[in-house]
Amino acid sequence: MKQKPTKTGGRANPLNDFLFLKTMGEKGDEEQLLSFLNAVLGRTGANRFASIDIIENKKLAAEIAGGKSCVLDLRAVLQDGTRFIAEVQIRNQHNMDKRSLFYWSQEFTRSLGKGQTYSELPKVISINIVGFEFMPSGDFHTCYHLKEDRDQTLLTDALEIHFIDMVKWRRQSKKDIVNNPLHRWLTWLDPTSPPELAEEALEMDTAIQKAQEKQDYILRDEEALHHYQMQQMAYWDNISANKYMEEIKKEAENARKEAETALKEGMEKSSMEIARRMKARGRPTDEIAEDTGLSRNVIEKL
Repeated sequence: MKQKPTKTGGRANPLNDFLFLKTMGEKGDEEQLLSFLNAVLGRTGANRFASIDIIENKKLAAEIAGGKSCVLDLRAVLQDGTRFIAEVQIRNQHNMDKRSLFYWSQEFTRSLGKGQTYSELPKVISINIVGFEFMPSGDFHTCYHLKEDRDQTLLTDALEIHFIDMVKWRRQSKKDIVNNPLHRWLTWLDPTSPPELAEEALEMDTAIQKAQEKQDYILRDEEALHHYQMQQMAYWDNISANKYMEEIKKEAENARKEAETALKEGMEKSSMEIARRMKARGRPTDEIAEDTGLSRNVIEKL
């Protein structure tokens, strides 16, 4: 199955917010969503989740979200009652830790119906795909729970938050698309993957093929294609702005270093001149060293 290029040329970006939601988060997308979820959780064989109910209402109320309009990319309920949410965040807004906790907490608390007890609160699994280096250490896939600091005893399994760092994924020297379902998914999802490798991963996995078919169907619609392109343009504009700001910061840092060097050199020249005059007047070397901060060796060579 060949991946079709977009009308603007090249392979579409499956991690585009709009395209990811439309490909994985609507009724009828259960096969690809289950496959992706099981791949992230490492569930295989009889341990795999077998059914999922996709929730199409993904908006958090503005009053809950502090007056902001917040929309999750994916919401679903698994067959055992476990709630599942996912978000793709390509731009680093330096708040991903608290942002993910906020989304998790909203899904956790609003799952409790009227008249239910706290013991009926469900487990919530959160998956965050980030397009920036989220943590300086660790693998491209990390998972967090609530544990005791010293002996790592699990307090509760109600919280499970995953981060998939696409920057670290791209640094992986070995991508085992044959034996590792998550590697297959990430190879297809990553727009920077070599086209032949993405095609190979696609051919190996029927769920990814289903996702590709849905993506191709979406992008045949002119309005959907326009929405996708607008998001891509906003993303690249943000990348360009960030690069410009980084260049400005580097220039400012270089100017600061140059000023510090010039100041240091000026102070050294001034100290040398003072030392010459003191030496010409017959002042002791130790006294000159104390007053100027120059070493005895430098003073004696003057």
